[in-house]
Amino acid sequence: MSNIKLFESKQIRSEWNEDERKWYFSVVDVVEVLTDSPDPKDYWYRIKKREKTIGNELSTFCRQLKLKSADGKKYLESRLPSELQTAP
Repeated sequence: MSNIKLFESKQIRSEWNEDERKWYFSVVDVVEVLTDSPDPKDYWYRIKKREKTIGNELSTFCRQLKLKSADGKKYLESRLPSELQTAP
């Protein structure tokens, strides 16, 4: 099940995973809402690149999922679960 969430009138694409019983959200949409970046895809790319240089691999948390874009087509995009599990 796909759904659009609104945060301060901005859209955040989301997807429900029935097996895991979790919502997943588009990282690029969240980055756009939180940063007001004119190019949230580039912003996310630079965050991933910077974190990788210091040994953090964001793909551990952010898996790829096909989400519908503005043109109506589905593209692979990074997604985050509604809850992140952190190591103790």
